[in-house]
Amino acid sequence: MTPEDVTALFTRADGQYLFARWGRPIAPVVFGVEDATLATVKGAAEAVVALAGHQMAETDPELGSNLMIFFLRDWQELLETPNLDRLVPDLAPLVARLQEAGANQYRFFRFDAAGGIKAAFVFVRMDEELSKLPAETIALSQMVQTILLWSDTAFAGQSPLARAPDGTLVLRPAIAEVIRAGYDPVLPVMAADASHALRLAARMGAMQ
Repeated sequence: MTPEDVTALFTRADGQYLFARWGRPIAPVVFGVEDATLATVKGAAEAVVALAGHQMAETDPELGSNLMIFFLRDWQELLETPNLDRLVPDLAPLVARLQEAGANQYRFFRFDAAGGIKAAFVFVRMDEELSKLPAETIALSQMVQTILLWSDTAFAGQSPLARAPDGTLVLRPAIAEVIRAGYDPVLPVMAADASHALRLAARMGAMQ
């Protein structure tokens, strides 16, 4: 992966470069799934966090759970979730935009004083398209897209996941390298200058 490729992963549609990683251990909670799927989601979380060299926790001292993953059938369900409007600003207009766009997923992040991720809210609407996918595919995809603050266009053309020759679902090696390098302690927890991508690419090369 070239430095230009890395830059593109964190350059938003408006041209702004913005990278952020979690600044605290991740304490997830999952809503709207059965126990079997819950285990799949938590397994995906553990795998991606381990890949990053980051940590998980039972609870977050400030928020209780700092990664909330919601599986739902209709966006309207978000408006019926108690107190969610306190956590996600402008929830009603957001739901209206998601309905109008026919979206099937949305991620919202909150940040700490240093710019690191301190909370994430993941909403997955199980439409016809997503309902055809195995739970492991959805869970791993969402965790990969939540472990870093990627560009809003990062995976528009290609999924971060791939199938190994034996059919096993795996993370694309280049994306795995970006995640590992992104959590290298020598790099900042947040960066808004594209020169950061050069440092990120250099760390990826050093890890090989």
